[in-house]
Amino acid sequence: MTTHYDLIIIGTGAGGGTLAYRLAPTGKKILILERGSFLPREKANWDTVQVVQQERYHTSEVWYDHKGQAIHPGVGYFVGGNTKVYGGALFRWREQDFDRVIHKGGISPAWPLKYRDFEPYYTQAEQLYEVHGQHGIDPTEPPASEAYPYPAISHEPRIQEIHDTLQNQGYHPFYLPLAVKLNEVNRRLSACIRCNTCDGFPCLVDAKADADVTCVRPAEQYTNVTLLTEAKVKQLHTNPSGREVTAVEVELNGETHLFWSDIVVVACGAINSAALLLKSANDNHPNGLANSSDQVGRNLMKHQNGAIIGVTTKANLTTFQKTMAVNDFYWGDEEFDYPMGHVQLLGKINADMIAQESPSFLGLSFREQHAFETIASHSVDWWLTAEDLPYPNNRVTLRGESIQLHYTENNTEAYDRLLNRWIGVLKGIGCGEQIIPASFYFRKKLPLQGVAHQCGTCRFGDDPATSVLDLNCRTHDVDNLYVVDGSFFRSSAAVNPTLTIIANALRVGDHLVERMGAT
Repeated sequence: MTTHYDLIIIGTGAGGGTLAYRLAPTGKKILILERGSFLPREKANWDTVQVVQQERYHTSEVWYDHKGQAIHPGVGYFVGGNTKVYGGALFRWREQDFDRVIHKGGISPAWPLKYRDFEPYYTQAEQLYEVHGQHGIDPTEPPASEAYPYPAISHEPRIQEIHDTLQNQGYHPFYLPLAVKLNEVNRRLSACIRCNTCDGFPCLVDAKADADVTCVRPAEQYTNVTLLTEAKVKQLHTNPSGREVTAVEVELNGETHLFWSDIVVVACGAINSAALLLKSANDNHPNGLANSSDQVGRNLMKHQNGAIIGVTTKANLTTFQKTMAVNDFYWGDEEFDYPMGHVQLLGKINADMIAQESPSFLGLSFREQHAFETIASHSVDWWLTAEDLPYPNNRVTLRGESIQLHYTENNTEAYDRLLNRWIGVLKGIGCGEQIIPASFYFRKKLPLQGVAHQCGTCRFGDDPATSVLDLNCRTHDVDNLYVVDGSFFRSSAAVNPTLTIIANALRVGDHLVERMGAT
């Protein structure tokens, strides 16, 4: 294929999909390459056995850990990337998250750009992704120039009861900022039906504001935009000087094709973007494309994420549970003068999810479905996030053609403190019912293969010796190559990274409009 493009975008997730949306109206000839297909709309979208137990929408490819042991990553390759199965929680970072922060386990470095630089783009991102929320409740929230575009999503009775009890005890629960197409005033105008299969599931009715529905499909309607699916990018080729990408090598329908473009944007997700640059090594870039700093793949962060399933004697009949969060311990507490992290509700678990874990200490077999149903119907389910820090040896490398992750947890005391602190809070909010003893708080920390919050592998900065990208996310070493996903992060904060990725894509989009002389 000999067609020349003004711009090629590789990847359609929160970064690439948003960038495509921003640039589509410019009239520039844009090619979007996605290694997956459109995620099929099928009954299995809402089937827990298919989605959770059989991992129907995860890739079958094998990655490796630092010991060479095989791992099966929890990622999927579809138009929209991992936003197809995200929970839709879109948080602004706290103002202080952009500054140098001292943790018990080390230092979270300052960013060269600050909250004020991202704030206008956070506002645009919330409008684009139809975020529902309410300002003025979370004591850690940063200032916002505009209100959320849609009102907060209401709590169901059991969650409202817990909310009120937390509030009465002096905590500050607030509404989760959620990207869903929900109208609670006029349900006839609402795509969302408040089902119990949102968090971690594809949406059968396209009611989740993901990068596919929100950005890629509208962008594809422009005649200057071409989307190729099932197009796996194998390598980027440069000119003899190594200063410019001249061709993108793509495997398409079992054949190899080269595509040419003035500008190339890599947006494959932090792990795959780093892997692509490493695979694109050549004589001018022997350690990987744009890697004179030796920082490509380094500083991998994915958060310390874990769940607490609190089982009480009171039934929880909630369907759409993911509506509340608590940041009272984000910066620590009276006993721990360091940041801890963030707490939010999970989507409601069910019996099949409990069966997947089958806690052995309960003496339950997989077949005892009734017991699992009882646990699920009496649980309130929480998600905890603590910051991990950018360690150079936590990195992405290659093992032949496969991805290898070298990762050692750090700053673990913050997560452990948050876990124990929140369990202590839960013990005191029985809402008039006796809490089952603490041994019935199921706890699970996300393992290495759970890389939904991946970031940091191509950090941005002013110094080409210590960073891969400049402040516009252009590589220091290659003049027409950009990376626009979570790779550019210098730190990970302790809230979901997606809104910051979206906001940054809009910011870089403005830069590219100017560079291309577009409007």
